[in-house]
Amino acid sequence: MSFFVYQAEGQGQLPPFQPNFKLNDPSLYKPSQALTDAVNVALALGQPLLLTGEPGTGKTQLAFHLAWFFNLGRPLIVNIQTSATANDLFYKYDALSHFQHTQNNKEILSPDEIETRFIRYQGLGAAIRTDERRVVLLDELDKAPRDLPNDVLAAIEDLEFQVPEIGKSFRTTAENRPIIVLTSNSEKNLPDPFLRRVVYYHIPFPDADALLSILHSKVEGFSQEQLKPIVAHFEKIRTDRNLKLKKQPATAELIYWAMLLKKLQFDPALLASGKRAPAKERGLLQTSYSVLAKTREDLEAMREWEG
Repeated sequence: MSFFVYQAEGQGQLPPFQPNFKLNDPSLYKPSQALTDAVNVALALGQPLLLTGEPGTGKTQLAFHLAWFFNLGRPLIVNIQTSATANDLFYKYDALSHFQHTQNNKEILSPDEIETRFIRYQGLGAAIRTDERRVVLLDELDKAPRDLPNDVLAAIEDLEFQVPEIGKSFRTTAENRPIIVLTSNSEKNLPDPFLRRVVYYHIPFPDADALLSILHSKVEGFSQEQLKPIVAHFEKIRTDRNLKLKKQPATAELIYWAMLLKKLQFDPALLASGKRAPAKERGLLQTSYSVLAKTREDLEAMREWEG
């Protein structure tokens, strides 16, 4: 069966989708020795681990890997927004729904009833409330207002937070201190007092050997030797100055691209031959670039590129 099942005319039968469960398997995460050392320092000191690096270097996936490695369940995730406050990292109070209930009902709710109906505990709050250790991921901290990181650290050091809407406070023990991973796409907007109280590590973009190892663990159907020209072509796309890409493809794009090449039955040897591929294969390769490109200009540049 041809990979292309959708056509401009007529009708067709939708084939079953077969997901690749290896893509998000935390057991397949491959931290470098330097990153492993940074994790161990953070664990020894009980400090948050702040990770920077370009998108696709595995910052977020580390939290899932740590939760899997220490058998701590799924990590508790807070996706930081530009309007976030310190309370948002602990709980959210649905004030509008509470107000509407008050307007439409005469009975007065108890604090426990208010908590059940209108309070939703978030990453740090959920971790502090539990009687076991958890991994907490605070993702894209650089989006936060400038004062938020310091507020977070103060709460982490105290291991306590309050919910004034129900008159309760929660505290955990040092033994149940959460493992906290913070990610940032840049170091800007992070105050110096905050940076002094975290363990910091910058994840560099993987080199060719690391990319090959990642692909070999997550993409089925290609041998390691077949994957080498795919990695080499990908690196050439990232480094060729003639392309002048606005957004460099990252590791995630490489994985999906290799998966697509397998579905297209594209021979990776054509990428390593140094010769121009036949017209049909060249057309397949140009089609595949839509996985790597993320802007119209980049896609057009790739399709015109004589790599």
